[in-house]
Amino acid sequence: MSRPRAPMAVVPVVVLLWSCSPPGPAAPATARHPVEDTLHGQVFVDDYRWLEEQSSPQTRAWIAAQNGFTETVIGETPERAWFRDRLAAYLDRDDIGNVRKAGDYEYFTIRRKGEEMPVLYRRSAPDPDESSGADAASSAADDEPTVDGDYETVLDPASFDPSYRTPVQAMEYSPDGRVLVYSVRQGGADEIEIRFRDLETGEDLPDVLPRALYGGIEFTEDGESLYYTHRSRVDGPRIRLHRLGTSLDDDREVWGAGFGPTSFISHTRLGDGPFRIFSAQHGWASNDLYLQEGDGPIRPLLVGSGAHLQTRFLDGRVWVRTDLNAPNYRLLSFDPRRPEPDAWLEVIPETDHLLDSYAIVDEHIYVTYLEDVENRIRVFTRDGVVTDSLPGPGGSSLTVRDGEEDGEVELTVVNHLQPSVTYAVDLDTGEQSLEEPAEIDFDASGLEVDKIWYASDHGRSAPIYVVRRADIELDGSHPTILNGYGGFNVSIKPGFSTTAATWVEAGGIYATATLRGGSEYGESWHRDGMLTRKQHVFDDFIAAAERLVELGYTSPDRLGISGGSNGGLLVASAMTQRPDLFRAVLCTYPDLDMIRFW
Repeated sequence: MSRPRAPMAVVPVVVLLWSCSPPGPAAPATARHPVEDTLHGQVFVDDYRWLEEQSSPQTRAWIAAQNGFTETVIGETPERAWFRDRLAAYLDRDDIGNVRKAGDYEYFTIRRKGEEMPVLYRRSAPDPDESSGADAASSAADDEPTVDGDYETVLDPASFDPSYRTPVQAMEYSPDGRVLVYSVRQGGADEIEIRFRDLETGEDLPDVLPRALYGGIEFTEDGESLYYTHRSRVDGPRIRLHRLGTSLDDDREVWGAGFGPTSFISHTRLGDGPFRIFSAQHGWASNDLYLQEGDGPIRPLLVGSGAHLQTRFLDGRVWVRTDLNAPNYRLLSFDPRRPEPDAWLEVIPETDHLLDSYAIVDEHIYVTYLEDVENRIRVFTRDGVVTDSLPGPGGSSLTVRDGEEDGEVELTVVNHLQPSVTYAVDLDTGEQSLEEPAEIDFDASGLEVDKIWYASDHGRSAPIYVVRRADIELDGSHPTILNGYGGFNVSIKPGFSTTAATWVEAGGIYATATLRGGSEYGESWHRDGMLTRKQHVFDDFIAAAERLVELGYTSPDRLGISGGSNGGLLVASAMTQRPDLFRAVLCTYPDLDMIRFW
């Protein structure tokens, strides 16, 4: 499905809300060509199926007519030019990706200001024998890639398509660093083609995985073969083993028979040992675990529990974040040599708040909880005894990881007024020092965030984060964008948005609603907004919009809504159910036809 650039796509809606001009001429008519589908005895009529043929002359003519009409309504105004220039100032900047070592080289991407897409480069890796410990870490920090550096080009999207409509992306490197696996995507399609490049010659190998849906890639130890997950919309997913230099017809199916297209499967090797864990995810409702030792059979480990089971391997044990008998999640662990579920240990029990994530650093577990849609961090010993907390600003998303120095952890903070910034935390003193400054220069002075609450007609309450200028009066006159998602077990936590920042700088209000269907309040909150309860999500969103109006932030004539993918379904449903409540709608790459959605 198409993935337009949301920040630029939002400009017409922004301008329409800002001008708030009276209704103009009607949009060009859209022809109806009914198509009927009968499912379980119910007839569904789709008048606009013909628009799915994106390259047909009729569809292209319809798009041109609609775009032309939009320009007559919005036009090239000073407001539109200001928003475009301001968004470009935030988005068009130098960006350097993370460095990854493979063989004798370090690989990284760079997108310089003015360039359309990042380019993959490499440079010789430093000799590990020349320095070690803190000196090595300091040297690496001082020698980070720069936009002015002279590096060897490995993958340049322009060499594939000068129009930059064919993104390419590195996926994996062989253990010896000789082979790069990379994907080629046509436009914004979900399907990709997978190619293999010999990094010694710079030429592609004859092996090609044809355009399809794929999951993870993992090389065997000798680098001569690799596991890959192929997903078919008809037959379902399969894990296969391909030996480089051989025909795809000879690929061996490792696992997946019997799983249909609504399942997602994956596997991972546990460290350097003989064990592999296989996972079968059933939609977004649950997943099952299987275990393999060596080349032995793949045996069920925990199947049919109806729970989410997210695994990680560290220090000889498998750690499992799960909602098994714990809607707010808990942390379990087990030894893969004694994998029976009755031998699993509960390390961190369930609490009243969602166990959002965790990091194991030395002998402690840093557990990040989500409490009313803002993170709090508590510190436990490895046997589950709470010892401390790690302070962080309220109204923020917090992430902890191991630090570069002994006795440190790194704390990343992001919220609605703070672009992502990382601090080094001294575990002895608690002192926090800036490790990675924000990449976006944003002045939040004069702005503030309100955390207000709404209740839907089903009685559930949840917060809305409202970003605005501090000096505005709540008189209902302010152009406002309300954003939401509400699905797929995803938490919409505080984060920095260049779109929201630009909108609020101009005097608008930007609001984000917490909706059922996400994971903000655990699995019960998720399930209360899925399948037959999907209407609850739409009810929540409408109630949030009404709350903004009730408190004087905006009015229906000044209220726009935005959402993408599942959020596109959300705003489309809200628009059709309550057209009186919204003035403008930005519905991007929406999942609107859920009967035929894959």
